[in-house]
Amino acid sequence: MLIDTHSHIYAEEFDADRDEVVSRAEKAGVGLMLLPAIDGESYDLQEALAASRPDLFRQMMGLHPTSVGENYRSDLEIAHDKLFSNPYKYIGIGEVGLDFYWDTTYRKLQIDALERQMEWSRELDKPIVLHLRNGKDGNAETDAYAEVFCLLERCNYNGRGIMHCFSGTLKDAQRAVEMGFLIGIGGVVTYKKSALPDIVSALPLESIVLETDSPYLAPVPYRGQRNESAYVSIVAQKVAEIKGISFDEVVDATTDNARRLFKLFG
Repeated sequence: MLIDTHSHIYAEEFDADRDEVVSRAEKAGVGLMLLPAIDGESYDLQEALAASRPDLFRQMMGLHPTSVGENYRSDLEIAHDKLFSNPYKYIGIGEVGLDFYWDTTYRKLQIDALERQMEWSRELDKPIVLHLRNGKDGNAETDAYAEVFCLLERCNYNGRGIMHCFSGTLKDAQRAVEMGFLIGIGGVVTYKKSALPDIVSALPLESIVLETDSPYLAPVPYRGQRNESAYVSIVAQKVAEIKGISFDEVVDATTDNARRLFKLFG
C-alpha cells in the first residue's frame, strides 16, 4: 500500500472531479492520503473531506508559512483550538515552516509562528511537517534550512517529522536525518535538472517518505499539469530506479516509515 504523505486534495483545484481523483489514487494502490492544513480559510474544507472518508484520509493541523501575515495570530488561535480540543483527530502539526522565496517581509513572524507550533508538537508528542523554501537570491539571510536548523537547536527540539518537498542540499538532508527527520520526496525527483536523485541515492531508504504535494509539482510526464495522489506511484518507481531496487521494496519501506512516524498502525 502506498501512502501519499502530503496532499491538498481538499483544495478548489479538485472541486470538479474530486471523486474521480480519489478513485484513480485507490486504483494506483494508494491506501492513505495525509492532509496537511494551510490556513483558516481551508480548515473547514479539510475537515469535511476527512470526515467523508476516514478510512482514506488523515488530518494534520497548522498554519502554512506563506499564510503568515500581520494577523497570523488569529489563524494560529483557530488552529490551536482545533488541535487541542480534539488532539486524537490530527496525526501531526503541518504544514508549517519558513518560506523566504518571494520576500522576507514577515520573516520574524514566520519564525515566531513556527516556534509556537513546534511547541505544540512537543506538548502533544506529534510529528511536525516542515515546508522550507530558500530565497531566490541565495543570500544567507534567506536560507530557510539554516534558519530552521538554528531554531531546532535553540529550542532543543527533539521531536520527529518530515522535511516536506525537500529542496535543500545533501548536507541539509543528512543533518535533518541526524536530527530525527524524514525526507519528503515528490515529483521533483523526476525533473531533468533536479538534485534530488543524488540525494535519494545517498540517503538510506529508511529516511524517505513519498508525497505528491498535489495539486502542485506533478512528476514527469505530467509536469506542468495538476498533480494528484495517483502519481505517487511514479515517484516510487523513480526512487526504485535510483536505488536499483524493486518498486515493491520502495513501497514497503516508505509506507512503514510513514506508519511509524505518524503512528498509523490502528
